[in-house]
Amino acid sequence: MHTPNTALRFRALVGFLPALLLFSACKPDKTPLVIPDTYDGAAFVSHTAAQAAVRSALTVLTDEMKKGRVQANTVSFSTLTQLYTSGAPSLSSLTSSYYRGRIEGSGGWLDNLAQASGNAYTPGAPAGSGGVFGGYLLDEHGLELEQMVEKGLFAAAMYNHAITLMQGPLTEATPDQLLSIFGAHPDFPNTTTAANTANPDKFMAQYAARRDKSDGTGLYSQMEAALIKLQAAIAAGEDYGQERDEALQAYQRTWEKVCFATVINYCHTTISRLSATSPTDADRANAIHAYGEAVGFTHGWRTLPQEFRLITDAQLDELLTLMNAPYDAAPASYKFLTDPVSELPKLTQVIGRLQTIYGFTNQEVEDFRENWVSKQGR
Repeated sequence: MHTPNTALRFRALVGFLPALLLFSACKPDKTPLVIPDTYDGAAFVSHTAAQAAVRSALTVLTDEMKKGRVQANTVSFSTLTQLYTSGAPSLSSLTSSYYRGRIEGSGGWLDNLAQASGNAYTPGAPAGSGGVFGGYLLDEHGLELEQMVEKGLFAAAMYNHAITLMQGPLTEATPDQLLSIFGAHPDFPNTTTAANTANPDKFMAQYAARRDKSDGTGLYSQMEAALIKLQAAIAAGEDYGQERDEALQAYQRTWEKVCFATVINYCHTTISRLSATSPTDADRANAIHAYGEAVGFTHGWRTLPQEFRLITDAQLDELLTLMNAPYDAAPASYKFLTDPVSELPKLTQVIGRLQTIYGFTNQEVEDFRENWVSKQGR
């Protein structure tokens, strides 16, 4: 008894289809997104007051930690804590809860750094509180806590803040804010040399410049292209959501690649300096400093939301273990100084793991040895 109604509905649908197809055929296609050659920085300063404050806070904190590199100086734990936790937003408020727990409080990295200051350090099995070795302040395990804080915060606070921005709402201010927290400027100078530009690259952007051969295809150029595209897509409206999301994805991946290309660079440096026939104390100090930067850059990514990174916590944990700085046990960083023949192959393994994770070519891994800003004099 339902057959007549069914037949009527079928005939109505058949009659509607030609009109629907005609409408679809007449609907104009979306015009391609127009991507300009340069970034529009007209509103950059007004959009990025919060990011500028965060950048300044990290610079001031780092400068305070660096005072401990001189053995005659004692660094105050309370001063370091105040610098890390003050401000709106504060560095502490932007840091992942995991990494904040490593930095703050009694027994945290800021506390241990303060305890190490004012002393001398002799490489070997842990004893005392650490101290200065060759112009760098190390804890009793031979790890430079200044790097664990500063370089770790490039991911744990600054990239973590970028994640919050990318989760929206996305406005015309968002590209400026992502650009600022990366450490670059709308000029995209691709240099850290203040003599060559009024707005040199800072923070993660300075390492992007160092890893870029300035041939228009490198990591710095890729980040510039991603942010120009993002700015254009957001300004063009919701019809360009796909292009916007592509640009955000490129921003994420490029930041991450810059970081771990730099880890490769510092592993190269550590291996090179400690493989010398008769390394001087200056060579050894510079090596353990480079090593500490590699560990800090790596550790800061732990526990960040997986959808915003390629590397996993399991991979990070493997890398940190190879670096003698596991997240869940006391480090044995000093062994790279006391037994380099046995320990340095671990850093070669780190380079290999990162090459696999990010698909870096052999030539790229070789190129990552260089600071191209210095090499090219730009």
